[in-house]
Amino acid sequence: MSRMPVVFFGHGSPMIALETNATTRTWAAIAEAIGTPKAILCVSAHWFTRGTGVTAMAQPRTIHDFGAFPQALFDVQYPAPGSPELAGRVRDLLAPDPVHLDQSQWGLDHGTWSVLVKAFPKANVPVVQLSIDGTKPPAWHYAMGERLRPLRDEGILIIGTGNIVHNLPRMDWSDRMCAPFPWAKRFNDHIRSAIAEDRPEEVVNYAAQGQDAALSVPTPDHYWPLLYVLGARQSGEPVRFGPDHIEHGSLSMLSVVIGDTATPIRAAA
Repeated sequence: MSRMPVVFFGHGSPMIALETNATTRTWAAIAEAIGTPKAILCVSAHWFTRGTGVTAMAQPRTIHDFGAFPQALFDVQYPAPGSPELAGRVRDLLAPDPVHLDQSQWGLDHGTWSVLVKAFPKANVPVVQLSIDGTKPPAWHYAMGERLRPLRDEGILIIGTGNIVHNLPRMDWSDRMCAPFPWAKRFNDHIRSAIAEDRPEEVVNYAAQGQDAALSVPTPDHYWPLLYVLGARQSGEPVRFGPDHIEHGSLSMLSVVIGDTATPIRAAA
């Protein structure tokens, strides 16, 4: 492929790493259609920082950054190599904004490995994580994605993982596939339409959706990875959605594939 696509994965609960379902099969189908990238750069909802960091170690550790889950989830390891070379390239592309080359502190958090363990289960593709500077406004994150766009022509797969709608306190824990809350559906539908019609300014200015946005994005950590993905998009590139549903009333699992893939993405049941 002359240009890698760019993907946003709606990652949901870390328990998905232990499940096999339509969502995980679709993630695998997306990866199969893309082929094997030279490396993966991931912006995960779970590395939210003051300032910007990028993992620059040769062998990032698997981080189990959660609490009360079964031991089987803590036993999951994703031993993908890192890429200090890619980390340096990311730092250079994002200059003059300073980027800290993290050689020991972070690794691969569950926002990254819970998706990749299903999409690229062999863990043989180097993975680098880029942190999200929580002190900056949404437009700044979109612009960072724009600066990363050249990586796509260098064989690098850029992915973001989070959720377009992510309101844990409002979730209906008793029914995973209950009807979405009206505000969650309205916001999810609005953002999906803006992506489909290549109107990134509406995705960046999501707060203009008022109460729907306030309820759907009570904190920005899970939403902002989408801004990096859209920033890396070339104008007019095709887009494909799937998985495309909301769980527990207020957790959007919508994933977005932008750009051409090496082969068609097969539907997953």
